[in-house]
Amino acid sequence: MEKKALYAFSGDPITYGHINIIARAARVFSTLYVAIGQNPQKNYTFGIAERTLMAQKVLAHLDNVIVVSFTGLLVDFAYEQGIHVIIKGVRNSTDFEYEHVLHQVGESQKVGVDTYVLFAEANLAHVSSSMVKAIQLEHGCIAEYVPPYIKQLLEQKISQQVIIGITGEIAVGKSFLCNKLQEIGAKLKQQVHHIELDHLAHDILQKLVEPIHIATRDKIATTFGATVMNNAGFINRTALGNLVFGSAAKMQQLNNIMRQPLLLSIKRVIYNKPGIILINAALLAEFSMAYLSNNNVILVSSSTSLQKTRLRQRKLSSEQITKRLASQYTTQQKLNALQQQIARDNYGTIWQLENNDKIDLTVWFKTVLENLPI
Repeated sequence: MEKKALYAFSGDPITYGHINIIARAARVFSTLYVAIGQNPQKNYTFGIAERTLMAQKVLAHLDNVIVVSFTGLLVDFAYEQGIHVIIKGVRNSTDFEYEHVLHQVGESQKVGVDTYVLFAEANLAHVSSSMVKAIQLEHGCIAEYVPPYIKQLLEQKISQQVIIGITGEIAVGKSFLCNKLQEIGAKLKQQVHHIELDHLAHDILQKLVEPIHIATRDKIATTFGATVMNNAGFINRTALGNLVFGSAAKMQQLNNIMRQPLLLSIKRVIYNKPGIILINAALLAEFSMAYLSNNNVILVSSSTSLQKTRLRQRKLSSEQITKRLASQYTTQQKLNALQQQIARDNYGTIWQLENNDKIDLTVWFKTVLENLPI
């Protein structure tokens, strides 16, 4: 006999907490109906059709889960579908008391529907849809709470932003491309913001005076030696670069130190900036930061000869050029890493672009925009 159960919630939006309960219930029951409810007394961020589609998208990997929407009493819907078990996820004592009352209400309808309780796992007990929306409102990081697809929709709905990562090897023209896309965006009446992580990092190393940035510079000097810091307490980028470029281990150390301050700077600079956000970061793939753009990334490439020409124009020696090129993934390695991230998250798009004069960037950028929820 088929064992069916029903899990109902508003899904505004669905979170990893919901997904965990659903996955656990799906292991027990042969068919699990996930029902998206509509309460006329509640104000939703997403409409019922949007919430249903969102749940369908992120639960597609669960073959025995069927996503539907409903109105009215949950027990009536369960009875109508021939389902005798309702699954409830409980995070704390408040949830337990609330679900206990609902169970008693369901019992009063005398339709033979019982309630099974699944307790939230400890690392997800604090996650709620309202909390996720509150964090997004202040441009906090919600990647640990919702899948990339949901994160992208929240950024678009709440912050009116669509974030795209721009990455590629050194000196392939990433900044040039971003500036061109800003110009094209202006012509298309579409706001485009260029956030260059190198510039944010330079500010942390040589300009910002908040306590966290002073502590960051102190840690860099402690890790790599006092010679990288000047008398004013700022970092000599040339001296630091000579130490870390060409050493994967030292580069990893530096990026571990810079990661959180840099993420804070990104949040500060994109705050209340509606439109398309281009996050220009050479090491986006190497340091698993594609989640910032929900795995939506433009991968820029160029010929090695052109790269070296551009680097020589920056007054770098042959030895420095070799070290800089060796300090990053090749284009193929970046592509492989991004594809692996997309496979893990089951979401994301990579647009590959060889930066040369033969590309009509206006036409190309329009095709990118057509694939984004703007």
